[in-house]
Amino acid sequence: MTSPKRKTIQTMKPATAAKKLGVLLSATPAEFQAGVVSRDELNELQSTPPAWLADLRRNGPHPKQVIAAKLRVSISGLARSGITGPLTTAEIDALKAENPAWLERERSIQAETRKEALRLKQR
Repeated sequence: MTSPKRKTIQTMKPATAAKKLGVLLSATPAEFQAGVVSRDELNELQSTPPAWLADLRRNGPHPKQVIAAKLRVSISGLARSGITGPLTTAEIDALKAENPAWLERERSIQAETRKEALRLKQR
């Protein structure tokens, strides 16, 4: 007879958890950055975010994947335009209001890329 296997707890580094939560690791509390995050803890953070997480998601600073999504451009488009660091929600809103030429160009490139991907998927 074999003994039942113990269930191991899945853990991840804080950087991985921050990416999954859509926040910038350096903006998270020190205790979050110092420890490891279990799958259950991540699920809890996603389902009932604490005040610090809700504030980070609302006001930033945001990582590049969130910035790109909010501006409706690709991460490569951000790099081409010279945006390499985190931005706050206010800075993103200011960019949207200003609507510079690079933003219009990158949005059209992104729209064409999505259209082409959809066309290829329907084949």
